[in-house]
Amino acid sequence: MPNYKLKINGKSSSVEVAEDTPLLWVLRDSLDLCGTKYGCGIAQCGACTVHLNGTPTRSCVLPVSAVGTSEVTTIEGLSKDGSHPVQKAWDEIDVPQCGYCQAGQMMVAAALLKQKANPTDDDIEQAMSGNICRCGTYHRIHDAVKLAAKKAK
Repeated sequence: MPNYKLKINGKSSSVEVAEDTPLLWVLRDSLDLCGTKYGCGIAQCGACTVHLNGTPTRSCVLPVSAVGTSEVTTIEGLSKDGSHPVQKAWDEIDVPQCGYCQAGQMMVAAALLKQKANPTDDDIEQAMSGNICRCGTYHRIHDAVKLAAKKAK
């Protein structure tokens, strides 16, 4: 099996896995980074979202061989202590119900705020529309993104 050198959350890691192994399983099974969740396995729900060079990416369909020298950031990499504005806002608004989709939701929100410091309601709706929340906390997610934008200033 090939050996892949990956940069994840600012640290270098080496894994020996098959080239078609999805990044999600490398993170969870090989590197014990279990914050990124498996949802659908076909890039439709967003639970597995990580940042690849700052861009939200569905890790369940991204083969590890396609990562190359890209920087991967997982929910664990947003902050060590929960101090990222998105994490603080999620906690303050009490967004999660079951919590399963929340890591992916937060990763998309963090990328949106990096791109647009003061997103409109339409910006938020468009960015977050690809992430499914089975519990229906969409209103709280929207409010938390708005609050995170204020906290980031």
